[in-house]
Amino acid sequence: MGKMGSEMLIYVLLLMAGVLASGQSSQVKIWPMPASVSYGHTHLYLTNDFGFSSNYGSEILKDAFDRMLALIKLDHVIDANFSAFNSSSLLQGLHIVISSPNGQLQYGVDESYKLIVPSPEKPAYAHLEAKTVYGALQGLQTFSQLCYFSVTSRVLQIDMSPWTIFDQPRFSYRGLLIDTSRHYLPVPVIKKVIDSMSYAKLNVMHWHIVDTQSFPLEIPSYPKLWDGAYSPSERYTVADAADIVSYARKRGINVLAEIDVPGHALSWGTGYPSLWPSKDCQQPLDVSNEFTFKVIDGILSDFSKIFNFKFVHLGGDEVNTSCWTTTPRIRNWLKKRGMNESQAYQYFVLRAQNIALSHGYEIINWEETFNDFGNKLSRKTVVHNWLGGGVAQRVVASGLRCIVSNQDKWYLDHLDTPWQEFYANEPLTNITNLKQQKLVIGGEVCMWGETVDGSDIEQTIWPRAAAAAERLWTPFDKLAKNPRDVTGRLAHFRCLLNQRGVAAAPVAGLGRAAPEGPGSCYRQ
Repeated sequence: MGKMGSEMLIYVLLLMAGVLASGQSSQVKIWPMPASVSYGHTHLYLTNDFGFSSNYGSEILKDAFDRMLALIKLDHVIDANFSAFNSSSLLQGLHIVISSPNGQLQYGVDESYKLIVPSPEKPAYAHLEAKTVYGALQGLQTFSQLCYFSVTSRVLQIDMSPWTIFDQPRFSYRGLLIDTSRHYLPVPVIKKVIDSMSYAKLNVMHWHIVDTQSFPLEIPSYPKLWDGAYSPSERYTVADAADIVSYARKRGINVLAEIDVPGHALSWGTGYPSLWPSKDCQQPLDVSNEFTFKVIDGILSDFSKIFNFKFVHLGGDEVNTSCWTTTPRIRNWLKKRGMNESQAYQYFVLRAQNIALSHGYEIINWEETFNDFGNKLSRKTVVHNWLGGGVAQRVVASGLRCIVSNQDKWYLDHLDTPWQEFYANEPLTNITNLKQQKLVIGGEVCMWGETVDGSDIEQTIWPRAAAAAERLWTPFDKLAKNPRDVTGRLAHFRCLLNQRGVAAAPVAGLGRAAPEGPGSCYRQ
């Protein structure tokens, strides 16, 4: 019998003996709920020199362990007298075993892990095993939720030991959109969002960088584009963007960059007015002008040096083509080519797709592109559903991949959508064919920025995004059938976010709600 087999036998025997408990107990406070959890009834205490050892030499792992330890300590002073503790209850460290040397973060990376606290072979240590360093990062997040500072023992404590956790995500794409066009978000604010995403095991930050209102990112190929920023100080340099990507990667998070074309692009013309159909009719981008596609090519060329995620998002939503037909020059161009405005929209989207493909990207487009000409889209397209139900069904039936973000359930700017609806939103609704289910690569909650800036973004995202995060991580049969059953555990996670410096709003209330009155965090 192999090592894993013998561990499973011990685990089953302990369950039968009643030493361990298993399943969705109200005592288990981990968020999102792991695939398999068992626990016991004893306490462990982390020694003052609690450290880690690993077969995998990696700065990513070392930094993640140090961050985790700081998160558990939360600036408390550890002043316990360790000589008073039974030595068998002391945990000296965490041993981490990673089987793959490949440290590249990319879509579909193996994020599974196994966590045993304490290790049966070395009871003074916890044991974390993963295929990749990114699985180990997820395991560290779970370990951090088992630990807390006890004001009684004045030490970092783990209850309900021994723990055995086997875990892996249900979906490979678990996203959060941020919008830096409607309001500029300073780099430290974006980094705080990335940190909070990692606590909930979200793994894609969709960066909606530019839109009608502003163009804040430096594009070296076309340096006047960021003339469309709100002000000189509300801009991101190439180095800023690369720093954000690197910061996210160290936390197991990919950054999906978006340029939305041909609509939502008025700000492009501030620096390059020839991108507008005319001075008085400024979007969508001018379909008749070759310069338009040269600029898109330049942007995506520059993106390829910064954003190394497999996908790029090309938008394609809410395109009002009336400027094309009311501008004589463009109207004549259309007439010469025998195109009407909807055909011109298709021409634009497909040409932008080909440019992205030439830079090595696969493409994500908003669902209107599929609704209007789905059979013409590149087979490397992922369709991003946002308008409503039934679209994901049709997308996967056509053989294309899909990301679910239906606005009635997963738009964070809809403050009247409660967390219970975020939790209950099922990406595979009415998709029963197993092959088609695999084409739904995941989902994303969207934090559109019209009423959000650095002052209120955290409490608008959290805790509702955490409800969706569990839907995307936890196996379907482990999810609560009634969201009410996880209220206490979500409140616990919300309080944990507060303790970690994340301004998550109360669970009792709608988006961005304030506490209704005095009381414990866990009751609000």
